[in-house]
Amino acid sequence: MDFTAVKKCVVLFGAVSAVVLGTVAVMAVTGHEATPFMGIRGAVLLAVAPFLHRLATRAADGSHQAFDRLRTLSTVMPIAIIGVDLVPGLCPAWYAVLQGLSALALVAIAVLTRTGALASKQ
Repeated sequence: MDFTAVKKCVVLFGAVSAVVLGTVAVMAVTGHEATPFMGIRGAVLLAVAPFLHRLATRAADGSHQAFDRLRTLSTVMPIAIIGVDLVPGLCPAWYAVLQGLSALALVAIAVLTRTGALASKQ
């Protein structure tokens, strides 16, 4: 098995993060509820996507260190994303739902890197 599915999940994470950031920008421009926290967090998560893709590429090339980092980040990040979204009053429900969707892509990476052929390759 190769890392094709993992890379697709990383791309999905990046795409959802871009949608989140775009939605926050549109909401801010149109005068709707959008806080600086939402914009900064959206930008940071979008910026993480290329790093995760590079880790997946290096892991596919056989780097155990990249594989371990990818596996760790894909496990910790969804917990952090969802944990912050659960803080009452910090962000609106639509924002939490979109961020939760991006976290699902990371959960898929965590599962793929811990089960089956990928975990045994490393």
